[in-house]
Amino acid sequence: MDLGAMFKGKGVLITGASSGLGAHFARVAARNGARVVIAARRKAKLDALADELHSLGALQVLALEMDVGSDGAIRSGFDAIAANGGPVDVVVNNAGVAGEGAAIDMSVTDFDCTLQTNLRGVWLTATEAARRWRAAQRGGSIINIASILGERVAHHVVPYAATKAAVIQMTKGLALEWARYGIRVNALAPGNIRTDINDAFLATPAGQDMIKRMPMRRLGKAEDLDGAYLLLATEASSWMTGAVIVVDGGHLVSSL
Repeated sequence: MDLGAMFKGKGVLITGASSGLGAHFARVAARNGARVVIAARRKAKLDALADELHSLGALQVLALEMDVGSDGAIRSGFDAIAANGGPVDVVVNNAGVAGEGAAIDMSVTDFDCTLQTNLRGVWLTATEAARRWRAAQRGGSIINIASILGERVAHHVVPYAATKAAVIQMTKGLALEWARYGIRVNALAPGNIRTDINDAFLATPAGQDMIKRMPMRRLGKAEDLDGAYLLLATEASSWMTGAVIVVDGGHLVSSL
């Protein structure tokens, strides 16, 4: 089964696409001939990425400056998609912030910022997509980017871990409600992959020690997620909803 070929011609919206995993997911979609909508707050980075996606073979590219924490921005973004070659078939809720720091010292502002992006943003984007799909009497696939920290904890990431656990439960609840409309909602839970969010920690002695204790003794690469991503984005997973796919090199099943 050629999952890449099944992606050809699909419309995919990726939030948090200006860097890291979001940009990688956009490149994968472009290489497989999708119509790609990239959304983030950093428009200059999106514009640079859009040029790259065209060169990679994207059928169409739309770059949207969009804050996922704002319901108005989400609605305007979907309106822009509809006016520029939409609708989308796949929504990848990737936007996220780290929310790092000792819980006892963290400000309410920092805590709220993590919740607004990592949880409220997923809710707003998913529900807006679902409303439009239901009104058009068409299905779609929502892929929520969770984390293995939604299943376990670590030091100094309490808000992040809490939001990712909530995203996993939200995924299951939305899947249950929307299955009757042909809307599938699944989650992809990566392990430790080097991105802008965790780069500083991984460079510390604690980060290096963690890598040595991982079952496969290495960090994940963005490409390690491609199989699960393409599966969830295409009809190859047409009977999957409410699932959480963990891609972590065995980290969750270890005692570390």
